[in-house]
Amino acid sequence: MGSVVEIVFFMLLIGFIAFAPLGYFIYMYTMRNGEPFGDIEPHGDSESPLLNMVAKVINSVKGAAVKK
Repeated sequence: MGSVVEIVFFMLLIGFIAFAPLGYFIYMYTMRNGEPFGDIEPHGDSESPLLNMVAKVINSVKGAAVKK
């Protein structure tokens, strides 16, 4: 009977450890009024020098491909 109790204890311990990150994420999600990572900017709404440069490179490659 002691081995069954030990197995149940270790199974519960492993389960708590496995689901701790999920519980932490849910806790943080509810703490910040539905914003899991705080105030973040929506993707693609802001200007970025890197995105502008990549867009210029893509447009120049497209232009070179059309000329050929």
